[in-house]
Amino acid sequence: MNITDVTGIGLDLFTTAMLLALPSLAASLVVGLVISIFQTITSIQEQTLSFAPRLIAVAVVMVFTTAWTLQVAAAFTLRMFQYAQDAAR
Repeated sequence: MNITDVTGIGLDLFTTAMLLALPSLAASLVVGLVISIFQTITSIQEQTLSFAPRLIAVAVVMVFTTAWTLQVAAAFTLRMFQYAQDAAR
């Protein structure tokens, strides 16, 4: 295994991690932005108004993306086992 292989594995790891985190982070970002705009317009500065909807949105997104997340994580695991098998030869 050389530096190119290690760099490729690192890139694959980084890409997979970003792909798995993206749905939850995007949902939190969008809901947070909408709530912040709502708070600015209405001058309501309640902290739980910002936190609770984001928490619910992230939970809903995680429930709906669980199957896809498991498929992506399993595919990554299989690729890593393949790398290990190829490196052992």
